Formats: sequence, C-alpha cells, structure tokens
Amino acid sequence: MTVKRIDIRSARTNLEMRADQTILDAALAAGLPYPHGCRSGRCGACKSRLIQGGVELLQHSPFALTDEEKAGGLVLACRALPVTDTAVAWLGSGDEDVAQTPQQRNGIVTRLEDLTHDIKLVRIETEDGGSARFVAGQYAQVSFDRVPARSYSMANRHGDGGVEFHIRHVVGGTTSQHVHHGLMVGDKVTLEYPMGSSYLRENHGGPILCIAGGSGLAPIKSIVETALSHGMKQPIHLYFGARTERDLYLVDHFRALAEWHANLFFHAVLSEADSARYRRGFVTKAVAEDLPDLDGWKAYVAGPPPMADAAREVAFARGLNRSDLHADAFFTSEPTPTIRAPRS
Repeated sequence: MTVKRIDIRSARTNLEMRADQTILDAALAAGLPYPHGCRSGRCGACKSRLIQGGVELLQHSPFALTDEEKAGGLVLACRALPVTDTAVAWLGSGDEDVAQTPQQRNGIVTRLEDLTHDIKLVRIETEDGGSARFVAGQYAQVSFDRVPARSYSMANRHGDGGVEFHIRHVVGGTTSQHVHHGLMVGDKVTLEYPMGSSYLRENHGGPILCIAGGSGLAPIKSIVETALSHGMKQPIHLYFGARTERDLYLVDHFRALAEWHANLFFHAVLSEADSARYRRGFVTKAVAEDLPDLDGWKAYVAGPPPMADAAREVAFARGLNRSDLHADAFFTSEPTPTIRAPRS
C-alpha cells in the first residue's frame, strides 16, 4: 500500500501514513494531541491549514468547513486523505492549549443510577484513587468487560476524584445493553482520556450558549458547572431539548443552579409533547426565537447529529463566528471506519 509523509507543523513532527488513513487518524495513532471532536466532519474542531501537498476530502458538513474556507486552504483533518506528501498545521483556538495525550487508567464502577427510562448514570473511580484529569466538555473511551469500547462524555467537573457518564440505552446496542442490564457496582473498567476539543474556553469573556439534546446534557452539565464554579460571570443560556417529559432529567438541578446563579438561564423544551410546565417545539427553534444576535458569544452543542446540524445553522444565521461554535455530535451507529465510536 502506498505510504505518504505528513509534516504536522504544529507538533513539529513528520510521520509516515497509509494512503487510506486520514490525517487525524495518523496523528492520533502516533500519539499526537491533535485537536478534534466528532471525527466525522461535523464539528470543525480539527480544522487545519493545508500548507503543502494535496488531499481528498471525504463527506463532511458544510457548517464544519465551508466552500470559502476550502478555497482559502483549510481542510478537516478527520476527513482529509492525502494524495501527495503533505504539510498541515492545526488552527489555534486563541485559548490556552489544553491538548493532552490521552492516558489509559483502570477504574471501578462505584455508582449506578437511572436518570430516565433509557439513560443511566455510571460513576467510575480510578483504581489508584487519583483525580481524573480532563477539561469540561471532553470525553473518554470506555472499555467494559466483554463488550466493544465506546466513547462517552464526562458529565462531572474535573477534580472530584472520578468520572461520571450518562449512557443512553440504544436498541440493538451491545455496549449500552450491557451497561443498562449487566453492569454492576464493583465491575472493573478501562478508561482512555482525555479526548475531544469541544471543551470550555475559560478565557472567553462574552455570553455563552449551551444546547443539549438527550444524553448530550452530560458534557454540557460539565461545562456549565465548571464555568459557574470557576466564577465566570457572563450570561450562560442553557437549552435542553427532549421528546417528552419522561426524557428530561436533572431539571430541578439546573433550576436550582439558576436560582443560585443570576447569570444562568435554563430552558427545557419538548419536541413531541404538550405540557403546561415546559415549552413545546424544537430546541433550536427556541434558541432562534430568544436570541437574535449571537455575535461575540461562545456556543457549545451536544446531542444527536440532526440537532447539532440545526443548532449550527441557527447559530451562524444569528451572527455567531464559526470559530466560536464547539460541537459534539452523538452517534448511535458507525457509518464509516473514521466515525467516532458510537455511544451504544
């Protein structure tokens, strides 16, 4: 198989890679902390400048990489297959560089709790008792016994001694079936983390928009709680979308946080049920109705891909800078080998 060379200028590293590997896959295989998020061409976190050479771009969202950006020499590392020897540099975020090489740790399940009819809280403590290092919004690759490893976002804040995941049961999902019906307190787990670039930018001083769908509330919870605990005083608008009331969770928790913190505004929206207690419609429509101007904001989005795509469209139409949107799309199946591991 043809071998290409890739010069990753940001890491001052030159790699050999197969022609069927994306730039991101080759970098991660070499242990480089290449910024990334969804690994499917939807979030734009791995956006990079093509300095030399040529690439073939696999299918991707036009919101993650526009035609204008492509014409300007930008590519998505997760969708770029080099056709020649290539040189690239990932884009700086303007924030502190928090990229870390993922580490493998052994853990033990210490808590299981049903959050909804199909979302379970799984709490894992590291075997050595050390604090799990990650940034709010990042995720881990989690390996349970005898089932495929999957990626799940941390729902808690860094520094409380372990990691918390919100795992949705997916019909036909081997791993989620095990989590919901076979996993027990005391079971051993292997974790690889931190991963992902859809993390809280603490140097940002403007307003913050958070949009969560279903178990996408997990990384958004980590982001919101971290921002508040670190004293970020700007307005934080959290929109949580679900189908029906039984799909909602932690509503009282966030309402209590909003009462305690005057800068937090919490909105729960139901798409498929009328309720006297909750707003009706798509969560992205609620955002569009409430927030006409997002220039100068940061936006964090986590949930199913259709919701993430709709959120991008709404945010950009209301003036959000493309570099200020950080998205984490939750997949329930694996359409191509380069898609991020499904949450099933």
